[in-house]
Amino acid sequence: MERVLSGVQPTGVPHLGNYLGAMKQFVQLQDKADCYFCVVNLHALTLPRDPAMLRENTLDLAAMYLAIGLDPNKATLFVQSQVRAHSEASWLLQCVARIGELNRMVQYKEKSKGSESVVAGLYTYPVLMAADILIYQADLVPVGEDQKQHLELTRLLAERFNRDYGEVFTIPEPMIGQVGARIMGLDNPEKKMSKSAESEFNYITLLDDPKKIEKKLKRAVTDSENVIRFDPETKPGVSNLLVIYSLLTDTPVSELEKRYQGAGYGQLKKDLVEITIDHLAPIQQKYHEIRRSQELISILKEGAERAAQTADDTLRKMQEAMGLL
Repeated sequence: MERVLSGVQPTGVPHLGNYLGAMKQFVQLQDKADCYFCVVNLHALTLPRDPAMLRENTLDLAAMYLAIGLDPNKATLFVQSQVRAHSEASWLLQCVARIGELNRMVQYKEKSKGSESVVAGLYTYPVLMAADILIYQADLVPVGEDQKQHLELTRLLAERFNRDYGEVFTIPEPMIGQVGARIMGLDNPEKKMSKSAESEFNYITLLDDPKKIEKKLKRAVTDSENVIRFDPETKPGVSNLLVIYSLLTDTPVSELEKRYQGAGYGQLKKDLVEITIDHLAPIQQKYHEIRRSQELISILKEGAERAAQTADDTLRKMQEAMGLL
């Protein structure tokens, strides 16, 4: 079986963009591949975090993994910081990466905005991401469009390491969905959905109650044409709603266009409200059942132990290849 690795940062309750762009794929993949899914809490340290809140957010996200349908008997679920090979492998790969390559990373430029007060970890974050992937010898990595550049760097570092030190790494391939790889903000469909947006009407979290979901979707930006057509260039708001609808119901966008021919935006939003609420209800119920249970801690402990066996094996190969005792 092909091996899959992916992770999500514990920066609060995941939103629909996180879920539809990546996490929903995880559930489908666990029946087809050898899957490793982690809570990447080390990445969360690249911006200031309250320690107590980071711990809670880490457990929140782990519980959400289980709530959306991930099965610890099918996939390895773990917290990044509990597998020490991530940190050490990241340093070894930093000694393979080049400054010019990191200077070109778009996300660093966007998040730092030229400030000299950002932490060095934000700059080297893509190398840690490369280590996350390579120490598990992942064949496939489900990522959003915005992470594609980081995966290209991962492939480059793996190829360079294999060339300079000997064949150690599998070269991973990206898995980017044809639809929904980049869910846009409800209030600004020109930019991706984000919890860091100025307004909470930008996103829907997986734990939003029905009234919040209805309010946010009814206020979602569309246009004045009142024609339901998929056209991201000229109708980004309507196109974004169609993508969300499509991914929640597994219905092709082309079929939705035919279904809503002659209908207005009000009907589309009304139906999408019901679909979103119905889809999230069982997820929310399961989340609340498992979040405070001892079972969650046990699952993460067992997952970290399984993950460490694979990661430590690759780390030893890296150390030997680089001449480390």
